[in-house]
Amino acid sequence: MPSFNLGRQPISDGSSFIRPAELRGLPTDKTLVLVNSKRRHRSALVSIGGSGTQGPDISTIPSIALKNIEVLRDGASAQYGSDAIAGVINFILKDADDGFSLSIDSGEFSEGDGAQTTVQANLGLPLGESGFINMSAEISEADATSRSEQYCESWFCADPNGAHPYNIRSGQNGGDAAFLAGLPSANIGQDDVVNPWGQPNQEAARFFFNAGYQIDADTEAYAFGNISESESDGGFFYRYPGNGTIEDLREADGGIYNPLEKYPGGFTPRFFGEVSDFSLLGGIRGSFDNGLNYDFSGRTGESEIRYTLANTINPSQGRASQQSFKPGDLINSETQFQADFNYEFESSFASPVLLAFGASYMDESYEVVQGELNSYVAGPHATPDPFGLCNADMTASTAGMNVIAGGSTLDCANSGDPVYQVVGVGSNGFPGFSPQFSEKYERSSTALFADVSADITDNLFLQGAIRYEDYSDFDAETVVKVAGLYRFTDNFAIRGSIGTGFRAPTPGQQGTINVSTRLPNGFPVATGLFPAGGPVAQALGATPLTPETSTNYTIGFTANIAELDLTVDFYRINLDDATYAISTRDVSTDPTSGDAYQNFLLLDNAGVAGANSIGGVLYFTNGFDVSSEGVDIVASYPLNWDSAGSTNLSVALSYNKKAFESDPSAFRNEEAQFDYVNYNPNWRGVFTAAHDINDLRLTARASYWGEHENANSGTSRRQVQDPTWFVDLEAQYQINDTFRIAAGGRNVFDEYPAKGNVGDTCCGRLYESGTVVDWNGSYWFARLTADF
Repeated sequence: MPSFNLGRQPISDGSSFIRPAELRGLPTDKTLVLVNSKRRHRSALVSIGGSGTQGPDISTIPSIALKNIEVLRDGASAQYGSDAIAGVINFILKDADDGFSLSIDSGEFSEGDGAQTTVQANLGLPLGESGFINMSAEISEADATSRSEQYCESWFCADPNGAHPYNIRSGQNGGDAAFLAGLPSANIGQDDVVNPWGQPNQEAARFFFNAGYQIDADTEAYAFGNISESESDGGFFYRYPGNGTIEDLREADGGIYNPLEKYPGGFTPRFFGEVSDFSLLGGIRGSFDNGLNYDFSGRTGESEIRYTLANTINPSQGRASQQSFKPGDLINSETQFQADFNYEFESSFASPVLLAFGASYMDESYEVVQGELNSYVAGPHATPDPFGLCNADMTASTAGMNVIAGGSTLDCANSGDPVYQVVGVGSNGFPGFSPQFSEKYERSSTALFADVSADITDNLFLQGAIRYEDYSDFDAETVVKVAGLYRFTDNFAIRGSIGTGFRAPTPGQQGTINVSTRLPNGFPVATGLFPAGGPVAQALGATPLTPETSTNYTIGFTANIAELDLTVDFYRINLDDATYAISTRDVSTDPTSGDAYQNFLLLDNAGVAGANSIGGVLYFTNGFDVSSEGVDIVASYPLNWDSAGSTNLSVALSYNKKAFESDPSAFRNEEAQFDYVNYNPNWRGVFTAAHDINDLRLTARASYWGEHENANSGTSRRQVQDPTWFVDLEAQYQINDTFRIAAGGRNVFDEYPAKGNVGDTCCGRLYESGTVVDWNGSYWFARLTADF
């Protein structure tokens, strides 16, 4: 699949813990994921930036559980419903009723970190006289990587020998010596820098089963499901003295408190996510006496993320703040019942006409679970002079006079006195979900669909599909698709399709809220994301989300030329009313800051706790139209060397170009517009050679990412990334009928993308964390497999 991508992101809130898939240059929520041809439930994680995607987490499926993978590479909303705009990935589970397999895989990156071990097992058993149950399990553990340097920026440098002056404020809380001594403990992660960047620590235990039972010659019962538990952790941005979080605060007794008392070298909040994933599907399929085939099924699925934030504070609580918090949970639940039928009608065509039709009912919910009180509560230091030590005319009150008499340095006449200092509300890095934003968003939908297809002649196949879907929170949508294939010869055929599609915004997209540190202008600020349909975002001008609609065009050909198998497919997807987050809007308590001050007033009037400590705000909107077009080329060619074995050569090459089809400037700034079009490479290729000789297989793979570019500070600063090649090598040897060993490396020449030189790579980060080109370096592994 040349246009397939699976992203990894460090320091990206919960997005670091989830692995969704994407096709053809569109966000992950435009690709529908099926298991055994049934819809897979979504994860509980809604990504905060970009299009706010919420898709299934495919890392919950152990690879050993898979029999094969099917991919439909054109729009399929008319057949499968919402989300199938870019295509469909169908994971088919193993169904063997005997045998046992065990695999142990272990490796490490060449830099000496990121050690990973995965143990997988698969067992097939008979179920009664005419059934099977196939079970798969996986236990994995992966250590974090760090591709970082010490935090040293113009606004603060934690390195006395760094490029910028060492600017820790002299004399504060013991001065430089105390601060330097505390630096090694600022980050509780694995690295000696205060702000590590890399893949997160992760451990997981996963289980999948697939079962079927033949009741009689015409009837089969089936079921499959999974349980998955995983835990990951990653760091946030480093909090340094004087950044608005670590500040001097005047306490009720007139004394001064500074968070350096808890964290002498500053601190880097650590984010932990416990992810639970559960699904169960059961059904019965067969044939009636009249030849009508049926499939009745029901499924339920749930994904839950439980957050913990450690090595941090609630700044507004001052000295009383705890240092770890439970900021809340996210839960996505789905229940669906579906009836599918198909019937063959005799016809005068070259084949019978196949009619497939059915109906579906689905309930969905997304719950934001309230965090513990101290994770969101506004402490006294959320407002200036919280203990009434000063009068309005900046003279000492009676309480102030009393603390001064007790030796306090309180100076009410000085606007810079710590008594007036205001700091952020909630667990710093990820404030907890307050009652105001802890809700459960629910909806239901019904669907009716039909699909008809036939070989009109020996050379011409045609298909048409229509689907009607009605959502309780949106108007109904009807989408259609027409597809065909014409065989000119046994070795050459053209194929194509035209279809409309849609994607209804998920309950999660409508309900997610987040306040976290982001880099809207290359500088870390606390940024709030609010539901588009809620009072806060609407006060800022938002409107409730509406469905995205699409038109999908594909045309291509398949060819067999001697031993060469070749497919070429051109496509264009027009996506209208695309869902994306607006570019971050500045917020400021400074009355002279224009729109930024007006945004503060809107947040404050909407009752947002800690509005005076938020520096930016955003929300999702259906703001503009986009397109994605390109070509996928897949080819394979076998070579036979007689006694020297055989080699199979394959190429998967993709070109993709994205563009705006309407003016996005009201919602996306100049930098965001530039990066949308240019950030990902247009060209992507995978070239593979697999050579088999007796019991030995040697595999070499070259992966290619073409030139791409990103911008910062508007588009005044740009960085062009040159094309990148990774080479993977693997040797696999079948020792006997039972045991097989393998060893090899990914990116064996230890290639990296160019280091970032624009503002997005601040704060110790060496590489663009969002790039599709991996920046962890070479990885070496060994694997033992046993089949019984």
